[in-house]
Amino acid sequence: MAHLSPPSPAAAGPAKRSARPAKTPPEATGPGHTPPPGWHPRIDPAPLLPEPEPYRLLGTPAARDVDPALLRRLYEELVRGRRYNRQATALTQQGRLAVYPSSTGQEACQVAAALALRPQDWLFPSYRDTLAVVARGVDPVQALTLLRGDWHTGYDPRARHVAPLCTPLATQLPHAVGLAHAARLAGDDTVALALVGDGGTSEGDFHEALNFAAVWHAPVVFLIQNNGFAISVPLEKQTAAPSLAHKAVGYGMPGRLVDGNDAPAVHQVLSEAIERARTGGGPTLVEAVTYRIDAHTNADDATRYRDAVQVDQWRAHDPIDLLERELRDRDLIDDAELKAVAESAEALAARLREEMNADPVLDPMELFDHVYAEQTAQLREQAAQLRAELDAEEDR
Repeated sequence: MAHLSPPSPAAAGPAKRSARPAKTPPEATGPGHTPPPGWHPRIDPAPLLPEPEPYRLLGTPAARDVDPALLRRLYEELVRGRRYNRQATALTQQGRLAVYPSSTGQEACQVAAALALRPQDWLFPSYRDTLAVVARGVDPVQALTLLRGDWHTGYDPRARHVAPLCTPLATQLPHAVGLAHAARLAGDDTVALALVGDGGTSEGDFHEALNFAAVWHAPVVFLIQNNGFAISVPLEKQTAAPSLAHKAVGYGMPGRLVDGNDAPAVHQVLSEAIERARTGGGPTLVEAVTYRIDAHTNADDATRYRDAVQVDQWRAHDPIDLLERELRDRDLIDDAELKAVAESAEALAARLREEMNADPVLDPMELFDHVYAEQTAQLREQAAQLRAELDAEEDR
């Protein structure tokens, strides 16, 4: 995982000044040289620091304490998610989807995120988080509507408390903070969970969201899926921080670091952060270290910026294989159950093929729906102009 590590001091070149300020010289401590009055750290940074290594459960004695029912549910959703990714990628290649950002290899982050939430909580996904949306209960076909190019979103966000898939990087994060802050003011038992990639942490919206979340003590949890690259830009060219989880300290919230391919570990860390937020503890920043096995999208050629050796190393740390090994070691699943899970995933893929291969019936007049609660005069004028053009075409 060398690509996830910050460059060494030697690689960065000699520093022009010491990274740590020098001590106050003796001549500056006499009369007229007093320190800033009343200064002290606003908060002890030690409890906010993340783990020194990504937290793991699978393959450790602590995994024995995880509920077997949860392990099986996570496994089922991982297998369905992997098949969903492959089928959606195929639909893109067939021209049935405009684009599909696959999350193959990082399914554990999204599945665990969805399952850690209660019904009253809200999920704020990015464009790559289709699996989290589906695991949350959104119809699998409706979850692809945005990527098909038909609508800005294909589902009712209020039905499952899932915000629309967000294609601009990190703009969903301030929205999550706003909802969480409003819920706290209203006394609602609601937590917002916002998903973002490592590339999104380089956006101004990321800073603004975390800063306001901490200042307002909002019940929101941020999950960074650090898959190593922002399209083709590796992490070490985005930040020199020890980890992305360390950024939490600067905002005054705890940072957590977890193995993003260890589904029960991600679920546990997120569950703890969500419960902390729900009980008044404020926001948490969680970094899940994972990897994007497929290219950024179908329009990307990942071989131009990474090598196959790195991909193979991460394939050996596959989230499905890790969890299946745990289930088999504990005799929590047998071949018949594995076959049933695979068949369920195939049924999902078959439904996607059938419904996505049907040409949608689109009404151009829907362009003017849901723009404003009450249409403006300009929109009414534009709608009337389009209606006249459509009527004229029908009369030809």
